[in-house]
Amino acid sequence: MNYKIGDVVVVLDDVIKGRVIKVYSSKIDIETEDGFIMKFNESELVKISVEQSEISKTVVVPHHLSLKTEYKKKHKLTKIKSKKDKIPPMEVDLHIDKLIKSKRGMDNFDILSLQLDTAKYKLEFAIRNRIPRIVFIHGVGEGVLREELKYLFNRYNVKITEASYQKYGLGATEVYVLQNIKD
Repeated sequence: MNYKIGDVVVVLDDVIKGRVIKVYSSKIDIETEDGFIMKFNESELVKISVEQSEISKTVVVPHHLSLKTEYKKKHKLTKIKSKKDKIPPMEVDLHIDKLIKSKRGMDNFDILSLQLDTAKYKLEFAIRNRIPRIVFIHGVGEGVLREELKYLFNRYNVKITEASYQKYGLGATEVYVLQNIKD
């Protein structure tokens, strides 16, 4: 596929969207919605020609074919109770080898800073996208990262608990995002 500067693209297997800013022979630079410049192979990108919100505006259902009224005629409406545990949580592995290819040249402060920046970015992403639960996998270690994460999370409107011991062991923290519902 031929990409041009200005094309809106999304990254396959990741939640990144941006605009093409530079095209090389096999690589493409994009500027993400958060303002970061990232380089991808052409095969990792998909061009978006129409936004999902615009597609939903074009669908017109005549009133006499409304699913809601048809359903009301045939069935009693029952409210389905949803459990927050039905939706699996977003998982973020903060082990340094999962974040970067090589930690050569980095001291403990640099590693901790990268882990905390990643946690902050992922938490803010979850808040923006109304993801209710996130599990941060930090490992056991000496507990420095765990304590720094607790300090970071206390700045947000979240509830912090221990993640499932059976699934994650002792090295994970679960965060519930407390969000106001706007109607």
